[in-house]
Amino acid sequence: MVELEGIAEAPADVLMDVAPRIGFGSRVRKSPFFDATLRWGCKAYSTYNHMYMPLYYESPVADYWKLISDVTLWDVAVERQLEITGPDAAKLVQYLTPRNLSTMEVGQCKYVVICDQHGGVVNDPILLKLGQNHFWLSMADSDLLLWAKGLQVHSGFNVALSEPDVSPLQIQGPVSTQVMADLFGDWINDLKYYWFREAELEGMPLVISRTGWSNERGYEVFLRDGQYGDILWERIMAAGKPYGIAPAAPSTIRRVEAALLSYGADMDLGVNPFELGLGRLVDLEMPAEFVGKGALRRIAAEGPLRKLVGMTLGGSALESPNEEPWSVLDAEGALAGKVTSAVYSPRLDRNIALALLRQNIALEGSEFQVIAPSQQLSGTVVPIPFYNPKKLKAAS
Repeated sequence: MVELEGIAEAPADVLMDVAPRIGFGSRVRKSPFFDATLRWGCKAYSTYNHMYMPLYYESPVADYWKLISDVTLWDVAVERQLEITGPDAAKLVQYLTPRNLSTMEVGQCKYVVICDQHGGVVNDPILLKLGQNHFWLSMADSDLLLWAKGLQVHSGFNVALSEPDVSPLQIQGPVSTQVMADLFGDWINDLKYYWFREAELEGMPLVISRTGWSNERGYEVFLRDGQYGDILWERIMAAGKPYGIAPAAPSTIRRVEAALLSYGADMDLGVNPFELGLGRLVDLEMPAEFVGKGALRRIAAEGPLRKLVGMTLGGSALESPNEEPWSVLDAEGALAGKVTSAVYSPRLDRNIALALLRQNIALEGSEFQVIAPSQQLSGTVVPIPFYNPKKLKAAS
């Protein structure tokens, strides 16, 4: 063991082959489903939007196979809702995002990006339109409520902003529709992709959407009263038992296979939508103003400096996803970009990754060296998504 200057080496009897306990206290919140996740065997948690988020139950790989084979139930209450109401709600929502919302209907969902004044991504939520002036933004892991409050102060829009008592579950997997139909009736079969419907289940107020973060068929069930968290969880598990339902969590393996982006990993304030391949979510011609319009117009005219690409990585199967970005080097050893997400796909039997590379060298078939912890891997640029049998893209 190396002894740092001024820091004594720990005594041998103190060194223990155990993970340290990290405590967060009451500032990290628990979801209405937290106790249920413990009962059903969750083995690890992360934090997301200042809440505990399950990571896996049996194992990340075992949970992945259950997701793609049968049906799984996820506690994703960490997807907090930014509720926007009031006479100017539609104006503020449009001001927040460069996506043109002029044709959006009540009952519809849309994937949007929220940009800052420089075009950097603040958040990439799902937008739900509950009424002409009633919206939810189902947030990724950043403080969108605070950003929206700042814009409200300076915009003068007459709106109310809040985080309501709304906690979503996701029911994801190829037989999710059968479970949902048993719970709610045959109308589930007619619910279109990226649309939702308000409903009740045994007195529990809900919103049901055909959305999810798995690229499998799936639904989100937004509970509008947290006191029913335990009851709703157990009711869904009971309905799913004949179909082999299992508790699980958002699967890094499946989302990288599908090239679904993760805020904080693949994007942040330093990345713009054009670099991420999300230019379809930016309408620079619409008359409505939105934050970052000038910056995004300039980026579109000059062309993005980087491009998000898929890569296959050599070497043995990665034991776990990357916990930090990995540097990517070109043939001359110069920095070419970074791997943002990397994981081993058991279905594809290879290591796969998403990477941000310099635009001029982000060409299909190009080869690079990736500097991972304790090893150097070969990397080859390939098309994304890595696996999408129906050739569908989650574009709504």
